[in-house]
Amino acid sequence: MSGHNKWSKIKNKKAVTDAHKAKIFTKLLRFITVESKKSKGDVNSPGLRTAIDKAKAENVPSDNIERAIKKGTGGEAGEMEQITYEAYGPGGCALIIEALTDNRNKAAQEIKHILTKNGYELAVPGSATWGFTKKIEGGWNPNMSVKISETDGEKLNTLIEELEENDEVQEVYTNAE
Repeated sequence: MSGHNKWSKIKNKKAVTDAHKAKIFTKLLRFITVESKKSKGDVNSPGLRTAIDKAKAENVPSDNIERAIKKGTGGEAGEMEQITYEAYGPGGCALIIEALTDNRNKAAQEIKHILTKNGYELAVPGSATWGFTKKIEGGWNPNMSVKISETDGEKLNTLIEELEENDEVQEVYTNAE
């Protein structure tokens, strides 16, 4: 019966990696759908091109990418909305949380819950973005960085991991060193 145990271990490992991959694929395809809607399906637009390149880098199948583009141009993704949340984390470092959701209230509550659980809270819009510069291809670069202690760094890593586990959070940016 030793073969049976080996197979179950392999099956369990595969299930974990497949779940992780599915979560990444979902986020990327959601992003492609929104960018497709913005660009009206023009694959050469910079936003959609960047989204497609990110998806291909993660080995998302071409069929899924094409389906997401069609979904965006077909009007099915009309409710999807990109929202930016701001917060201050351990050691006073600023956090910018980009979310993509079809339910603004649900996303805000989930992010608030994660922050509160770790002892932090959402900041007022504009209170953290002043310390960052928005890149043309998407994302944020910090204008200045904040040194944090090793324990604060561990808390920050835990917080970022929990935020990124949420299906609606696309990216988390920080100015911590």
